[in-house]
Amino acid sequence: MDELTFLPRDFLTGPARELAPRLLGCHVVSDDVVLRITEVEAYEGETDPGSHAYRGRTARNATMFGPAGHLYAYRHMGLHSCCNVVTSVEGHANAVLLRAGEVVRGVEVARARRAAAGVTRRDTDLAQGPGRLTVALGITWRDDGIDLCAPDSLLRIADRTGPAPDWVAGPRIGLRPEATDPEHLWLRYWIPGDPTVSRRR
Repeated sequence: MDELTFLPRDFLTGPARELAPRLLGCHVVSDDVVLRITEVEAYEGETDPGSHAYRGRTARNATMFGPAGHLYAYRHMGLHSCCNVVTSVEGHANAVLLRAGEVVRGVEVARARRAAAGVTRRDTDLAQGPGRLTVALGITWRDDGIDLCAPDSLLRIADRTGPAPDWVAGPRIGLRPEATDPEHLWLRYWIPGDPTVSRRR
């Protein structure tokens, strides 16, 4: 694949709903796996009933409050980890959940990690959903707070290597009805037709 260019902190700073579709087609880069982002969800802090920060700052969600360009990682229902790119101007708790992606480098490593954690049948399944994505990349909730913009970071965000993809928006998955209001909170974005995008149940 083409040489990757890492994104600066100012690219990752701003309202989550604006940054989220701009991350589609970008890459998450670890030391042994590279993933092209195909699906994301935006979370908007204290104004968003779907956000962990809706009721204010806690020890668990502190990373969401900025600064931008850090990883907000957490354990979901005690079963698996999920990860977000923090986009906040410090104090405002915006973040973009990485929901799904295509493993474009290190497929064998990702496949071994996923096989150890559960059943995987196809390479398109490797990071199809937020829990699978973190496993494929080797991320856990203990990685909360990693600086994605530090030159020596074990996890970075890199730009697209081609043109911006088409994208569509819709309701986020697995949230209460008040957090999926179509007028204000259709904050899930994905590349239509991509086989790695989550399948709604």
